[in-house]
Amino acid sequence: MSAFDVVVVGGGHAGIEAAVAAARLGARVAMMLPNPDKIGLMPCNPAIGGPGKSQMVFELHALGGVMGQLADATAIHTRTLNASKGAAVRSLRVQNERDGYAAAARELVESQRGIDIVRAEAADLLVEGGVVAGVSTTDGRELRAPAVVLCTGTFLAGVVWYGKQSRPAGRQGEPPARHLSASLERTGHELLRLKTGTPPRIRADSVDLSQLEEVPSDDPPDSFTGRPGPRMATTSTWLTRTTPATHELILRNLEESAMYGGEIEGRGPRYCPSIEDKVVRFSDKDHHLLFVEPDGVDTSELYLQGFSSSMPPILQDDMIRTLPGFERAVIHRYAYAVEYDALEPSQLDVTLMSRLLPGLFSAGQINGTSGYEEAAAQGLVAGVNAARYAAGQERVTVRRDQGYIGVMLDDLVRGGIEEPYRMLTSRNEFRLLHRQDNADERLAEVGHRWGLVSDERLSEVRESEARVAAELARLQAARIGGEPATKVMCRPGESYESVTAAVGPGDPALTAKEKQRVETLVRYASYIDRAKRHLEERSEYEARSIAHVDFSRVASLSTEGREALERARPATLGAAQRLRGVRDSDVAALLVHLRTGRDKAVVAG
Repeated sequence: MSAFDVVVVGGGHAGIEAAVAAARLGARVAMMLPNPDKIGLMPCNPAIGGPGKSQMVFELHALGGVMGQLADATAIHTRTLNASKGAAVRSLRVQNERDGYAAAARELVESQRGIDIVRAEAADLLVEGGVVAGVSTTDGRELRAPAVVLCTGTFLAGVVWYGKQSRPAGRQGEPPARHLSASLERTGHELLRLKTGTPPRIRADSVDLSQLEEVPSDDPPDSFTGRPGPRMATTSTWLTRTTPATHELILRNLEESAMYGGEIEGRGPRYCPSIEDKVVRFSDKDHHLLFVEPDGVDTSELYLQGFSSSMPPILQDDMIRTLPGFERAVIHRYAYAVEYDALEPSQLDVTLMSRLLPGLFSAGQINGTSGYEEAAAQGLVAGVNAARYAAGQERVTVRRDQGYIGVMLDDLVRGGIEEPYRMLTSRNEFRLLHRQDNADERLAEVGHRWGLVSDERLSEVRESEARVAAELARLQAARIGGEPATKVMCRPGESYESVTAAVGPGDPALTAKEKQRVETLVRYASYIDRAKRHLEERSEYEARSIAHVDFSRVASLSTEGREALERARPATLGAAQRLRGVRDSDVAALLVHLRTGRDKAVVAG
C-alpha cells in the first residue's frame, strides 16, 4: 500500500495539468497509467489552439498551466486564424512536433518534484465512509489518497471501429480501461456512451505536394508564452479538397461505415464530423476543404485534418486516392472511430468534484468534452482542487465572467451535454472581454492566489498592464489635426504605427503584443465598454450564492423551474438563470427569497 495526497489516473493533456498543478501546490501525487511512454501523446492532430481553444491555452498559461509552454517549445508551424476579423475571434494555432511534444511532456512530469509515475491499470475506486480513499490496481496494489482525479480520455470501456470490425481499445494499439466504468456505476454515477474519430496518417513521400495549396507559417511567429520555439516558422502545411468522386464513393458504400451501418451507438461531436457525415449532411457541396499537416519535422507521416472516418481500410485506400495530390498515396495508419464511456458532467460541480462522491475529481473526455485544450483546462482546475481538498482547503474555480475556462465549466455542470462538448467562441457571451491578448490581465492574479504563478511573473504582468495604460493615456491626450490620436486610429486604413508616426513613438519598452493590444483597446473601445456594462449588470447574479437554498421553500417557483433547479443544484443565481426550464419569474422569486433571508433557518440547521 502506498500513501499519496492525490492520485491522477491518466497521463494525457488533462492528467499532465492535474498532476503538475497538484504537485506544485505541495501535494504528493501519483500519476497512474499502464505505459509511461504515452504521457503527452497526441493521438489526433498534433496541434494546439484554434478558435475558442487558443483563448483557453492563453488562460491556462495565465493561471500557471503548462500546455502553452509545451506547445511553444515543440511548435513547427504557427498561424493566426481570423486575423482579418475582430479581436474577439482572432486565435493562434500551432502545429507541433508530435513525438517532441510527448517527450517534452514526459520530461516535465518526471522532473516535477512531488510526482511519482506508477505503471499500473486502475481497477476500482476505494471508498470509505462515503468518500474517496484511493484507487486499487489490477495487480492488487492500493494507492491510498483522499483525492483522485480521473483523466481517462477515451479509454473507459473503449472500442475502436474500422468499418464493421471492432476490438476493445482506448485508441489504436492500446487496451481500454476495463474496470472503472463498473466502479463509477457502483458509486451511483450515470455514464454516457460517446464517440469520436481520427483521420488516416499518410506516408509523406507518397503525396505529390506540388498539387496542393501551400500554407506557410506566420513570420514572425506568435506564441502562447511569448517565447517562440526554435522551429516555429520553419514548416509549411497544405490544403486539398474532396472531389465528386470522393463523395460518390462514400455515398455508394455508406452501409460499410460503422456509424451509418448502425454498429456505433455513441453520440459523436456535431462540430467535428466524419467525412461520411459531411458528405451526407452537406449534399449540396461538391467538395470539402482538407488540411494536410505534418506530424513533425523529422517524421514521415502527414495528418489529413477533416477526413476522420469509420470506413473499412480497403475503402479508405480508394477514398484517399480520389483527392488531388493523393493519387498514389499510401496510408500508414488507418482512420478509425472510438466509442467510450463518459460521466454525465452535471454530476460534477464547478470545481470538477463529483456531487455524489467527495474527493473524486475528473477532467477531459471522461467529462464529455472533445479536444486537447478543453482537457488541459479541466485538468488544471481538477488538479488544483484535488490538492486543496486533500489539504483541507476551500476549493476554487474560474467563473463564467472570468474567461473561456469558466464558460466551459459552467456549460458542463449546469445542463450536462447531448454530444461531446467542444469550445466555440460563440458559446461565450463575454468573448470581446475574454480575448487571448488579455488573458494575463484577467487571470494571472487568480493563478497567483492559487499558488501557481510566481511573484516575479505577476510583476511582469502588472508592468505590462502599466505600459499599455500609459500608452493609451498618451494617445488619448495627443492631437492630430485637432482630433485625439485615438479617434484617428479608429479610421479605416489607420493603425497604431501610422498614428505614432504622426505623434511620436511611445515607450521603447512596449512590445509588439502590447502595441497590438493598445490598438485593440482603442478600436473596440465602445464595444468593450458596452460589454463591461453588460457584465456589471449580471455581476450581482453571479455573486449571489444559492448553494444552500431549499428550493421547496421558495414561493412562486414554477414546477418546471423547481425541477430544473433541484436537478442541477446551481451554485449561483447567475448559473440558475442559464438553466433550461428556469424562467425570469423563477429568478425573480429566488432573488426575493434571498433578500428576505427566508433560508437562514434552513442553513443554520
